[in-house]
Amino acid sequence: MFTQICEQLGIDVPIFAFSHCRDVVAAVTNAGGLGVLGATAHSPAGLEIDLAWIDDQVGGKPYGVDLLLPAKFADVARSASAGAISGAPIPPEHQAFVADLLDRYEVPPLPAHLTGRTGTLSVSIQDASLLLDVAFRHPIKLVASALGPPPAELTEQAHARGVIVAALVGTVEHARRQQLAGVDLIVAQGTEAGGHTGTVATMVLVPEVVRAVAPTPVLAAGGIVTGAQMAAAIALGAQGVWCGSVWLTTQEAETDPAVQQKMLAASSSDTVRSRSLTGKPARMLRSAWTDEWDAAAAPSALQMPLQTMLTASAQQRIRRSSAREGSGAQQLATYFVGQGVGLLDRVRPAKEVVADMVAEYLAVAERFAAQLND
Repeated sequence: MFTQICEQLGIDVPIFAFSHCRDVVAAVTNAGGLGVLGATAHSPAGLEIDLAWIDDQVGGKPYGVDLLLPAKFADVARSASAGAISGAPIPPEHQAFVADLLDRYEVPPLPAHLTGRTGTLSVSIQDASLLLDVAFRHPIKLVASALGPPPAELTEQAHARGVIVAALVGTVEHARRQQLAGVDLIVAQGTEAGGHTGTVATMVLVPEVVRAVAPTPVLAAGGIVTGAQMAAAIALGAQGVWCGSVWLTTQEAETDPAVQQKMLAASSSDTVRSRSLTGKPARMLRSAWTDEWDAAAAPSALQMPLQTMLTASAQQRIRRSSAREGSGAQQLATYFVGQGVGLLDRVRPAKEVVADMVAEYLAVAERFAAQLND
């Protein structure tokens, strides 16, 4: 299962693992794939700590960093501090809706020492530049841009350092735009994917993008959690797979325990595309939170990053109290996950996930070979 992109990046298997958890990134890289750290929620100092830790763990093996660079977002402060609603253009009716929601579900307030510590969402070019400055001080092999073509400066800096630039797309038009922007690797992400995603299914999108941007290599993403699905992606012309949801139920994941249990019990029908967390359509577990935001009485989601600024503190309160069985916080708890969640039924080490995917892929390849021999 060694493809062109494996040779280009120096990896053993074409499995790319997107995760906000540094432990997952290191584990997948050490297992022969390529871990990609989601860095949008990091501060520069926090990113430095995590990348230094990854460097120590992987011993020179390749890994990457992913940044969120939406083409459109509201004009607010350079760093969208999730706790700093004061002074930001957050409508009072939205604040009242969230406050009422937490009251009705009896979600306890945060302790005083945690109030206001909800982090930042780096979605501007300026913020991305600060994070890139940190990333480029480390031996990363790939930098990925989500929600829009990477700025020319990013691409130029990456190429000057021999770093591959990847970008996620949900349509053929987006793929062509990314190719024109000088992207080296395109991730065709179907609607089945967790997080920000479009409406075209993976099985349709991947061959469309492969045809449109050849010879630029393409990875398949969206609902892929097994080796058989990886074999299907390769058959469609992809050079490998980009996975996110499958790592959320691994031993290394930092997934909230209540949410992880929901994921293990969920079917593929238990996800929904919702703007309720970020302001852009993102697939996540359906919960009381997503249902409440879909209700007729709910206000429309705000533009990115204002929706995150509005909801981040509420989400922190929910996570802190969601472990109590039957509580309102448990009912509200949600997280980004794709439709492949229906195939996730147990907690495994990330290394085992990689090994299982490879073994199943090879079994499928052998079945194909046997059919040809017959």
